[in-house]
Amino acid sequence: MAGAGVPDKLRQAMTETYAYSPETIIKAYSLGVFPMAESRDDPEINFYEPEIRGVLRLTPPHIPRRLLRLVRQKPHRITLDTDFKSVIEACAAPSDTRDDSWINPEIVTLYCALHKMGFAHSVEVWDGDALIGGLYGVRLGRAFFGESMFSRRSNASKIALTHLIARLYYAGYTLLDAQFSNDHLMQFGLEEIPKEIFKARLAEALSAPAAFPSDISEDVALAYLAQVRTDTS
Repeated sequence: MAGAGVPDKLRQAMTETYAYSPETIIKAYSLGVFPMAESRDDPEINFYEPEIRGVLRLTPPHIPRRLLRLVRQKPHRITLDTDFKSVIEACAAPSDTRDDSWINPEIVTLYCALHKMGFAHSVEVWDGDALIGGLYGVRLGRAFFGESMFSRRSNASKIALTHLIARLYYAGYTLLDAQFSNDHLMQFGLEEIPKEIFKARLAEALSAPAAFPSDISEDVALAYLAQVRTDTS
């Protein structure tokens, strides 16, 4: 089911071709729309287009100083696209900070398919062989749409986000969509912008391709972080 504010051309694509498919999801993102379920157990997928959009600054990035200092100490091993399914399943699972999730089994299946197609990507944070944090999202052109993150240790999701931001900055991305605002993301310089401005930035980001920087080493990413302007916290 399409949610309120879904563009007519997306609704037409959904009803005339396929209700839910990887192609539908990609089309939605290209129009500034994203999918969510009401709960983990709800089989329906709704599409949303907020009037106010949360985006994270990439030019230049904004990383809290204490976090940047922690990341430079390399407290954990960082990988990209190594265990996408485990990351999205961890994001969907209950945690100490949330009892439910908007990620239902249909979304897990769709995004795993997007990962195999090269559109969905993950960042993993490891302590030895234990996956302790991570995030996933979708990339189109020079835009990355952050979907969800999880943390099983203090700061693990923040470390994952810092490494994502560093790599996107390195690769020339211009838009990091966070969808909504929260206190966690405000630390990273999140902006709240009207839908019209978001769509203009999205159109610009989609006008040129950019590879997902999964092959950039941790040392290179950390060297780029050294150039990032930080706050005083």
